Formats: sequence, structure tokens, C-alpha cells
Amino acid sequence: MRNFLLRRILFAIITLLVVSAVVFIIFSLVPFDPAALSCGQRCTEQIIEGNRIKLGFDKPLYMQYLLFLSGIFFGRSYGSGSAAFNCPAPSFGYSFNENACVTDLLRESLPVTISLALGALILWLTVGVSLGIIAARFKNKWPDRVSSIFVLLGTSLPTFVTGLALLIWVTIKWKLVPLSLVGYTSLFENPFKFFQYFILPWITLAIAYAALYTRFTRAAVLETLGEDYIRTARAKGVKERTVLFKHTMRAVFAPIITLAGLDFAGLIGGAIITETIFNLPGLGRLTLRSVFEFDLPVVLATTILAASVVIVMNLIVDMLYAVLDPRVRI
Repeated sequence: MRNFLLRRILFAIITLLVVSAVVFIIFSLVPFDPAALSCGQRCTEQIIEGNRIKLGFDKPLYMQYLLFLSGIFFGRSYGSGSAAFNCPAPSFGYSFNENACVTDLLRESLPVTISLALGALILWLTVGVSLGIIAARFKNKWPDRVSSIFVLLGTSLPTFVTGLALLIWVTIKWKLVPLSLVGYTSLFENPFKFFQYFILPWITLAIAYAALYTRFTRAAVLETLGEDYIRTARAKGVKERTVLFKHTMRAVFAPIITLAGLDFAGLIGGAIITETIFNLPGLGRLTLRSVFEFDLPVVLATTILAASVVIVMNLIVDMLYAVLDPRVRI
């Protein structure tokens, strides 16, 4: 097990370095001059050249990348003399559009996106897996038919339709959630306001994902129940409840964890539509705004961050997979 984990961790570190290098090179090829974009309205060649030197764009590309990596671990200073300023580690650069270190912008947006993704993950796993088990347990009966209707609706409705419908009916018509509720509040500061703030976005995302997980869980449970070892367990007189929850679900949970990890990583990258509908100041909205404003340091940082989350979640999924299925460690 230890060798398996060491191999996976080493592979994850190498992949992170490769991804960061590739993304950095791609953004260096963008047909825009970052120094000119950070110049403002009153722009001269002298100001552009000064910004280029201040931001380190006058150096060779490999030196820029090394400075970028160094800033992540040790922080980075910009400019010189009395005009110098520092972005402490982990530093992903400086945004002249926002007049702030990129890390500070990420620090403000990331808790919102993590809260959104984590709450939606718990909700869709609870609903989707439960409905999938019930549908498989009562195959071709009314619970199965009801779950099929839910799957059809959940997979057919886009998130922007579900989100707008919840916003119009729950907030405007029924007034169950106040429309004026804006601004992120931490769970530890005000739990009630935190749940009020996120309940509709959680439901919006959970409906779409829960439908997919219901269908997947139902198919996986039915397939596993047809395996030889399940028939053997039943022939030995093992209770149906034990067969379902101890033998069947252990095999079913492995692929579900894989899907959940990747879907969660995708949401951390930014649920742009949901964040826009409910005015959530998360990572998705930050990325979208940065793209429109050509704020390249922020776009670069959010891209690398999203890729890093996917790689880390793959590592965690591999570890959990190895616990559930020891054959994976070989």
C-alpha cells in the first residue's frame, strides 16, 4: 500500500509540473502584450516598458516560468525602490486590473466555490445513490418508475433553467429565501445565513447530478446483483439486506467515488452558470470576468488551480479506490 501511494504521489507531482509548464507556455503565446494590458488608459511606450520590467516580462520565457514557480513557494517582489511591493507565498502574480495580488483574489473566491461544490456533492450523492438503490431494489415497480421520471427531468433541464425556476418561484413568488441576501457568510460566522445563501444553488446543481447518479447506481447495483458471488451468498442463506449493503454496495461504491471525485473537481474549476444566476462571487465568476478584462495573471492562476484540483482529486480517488478494491494496488 505504501509503495502504491508513493507512486501515485510522485506521478501527481510530475503531472502538476507538466500542466503548469504547458499552461504557462500557452498563455505566453497569447497575442496580447501583458505589459500593455496593465498600462491603463494613459499609456506610453515608457510606461509599457516599465511595466514589462516590473512584471518580469523582459526576461526569457524559462526565467519567467522559474520566477512563477518560485513565487508559489517563496513569494515574489515586483518593482524596485520605493515603488516595490511584495505578494507573499503562494504568489500567482499580480493583477493590475484589480490592483491586488492574484492570491488575494483567489482567497476571496475559493471558499465560495468550495462551499457550493461540497454542499452540492453531499446533496446529489445522498439523493442519487439512495434513489438508485431503491430503483434497483424495486425494479419495474412504482419506485423504479418514479426514479425514471426524476432521471428524465434532471437530465433534460439545463442548470440555468432549474436555477432561474428556483429563483423565480422560491425567492420571488413564495419568498422562502430573501432576495436581498447577498455576500458570502462563513458557516462558522452565521450557519443559518450560510445555508440560506447556498440552499438554492446546491439544489440547482444537485438535481442535474443526482439524476445521473441515480441512473448509474441503479445500473451498477443490478449488474452486481447478477454476479456469481452474490448468487452464492444468497444460496448460503445470507440475508438480502446483508447481500445488498455489505457485498453489493462495496463493489458499486468504487466507480461512484471515481465519478464523484472528478465531478467535484470540475465544480471547483467553476460552476460559472450557477454562480452567475445566484450572484455568487466564486471562482467561476472571477475567471469569466478576468477573461473579458484580459486579466492574464488571474486567468493563468485559475486555470492552473483548476487543473491542480483535478490532479489532486484523482490522487484521492486512487487512494480510496485502493482501500475499496485491494486489486488496484498491484
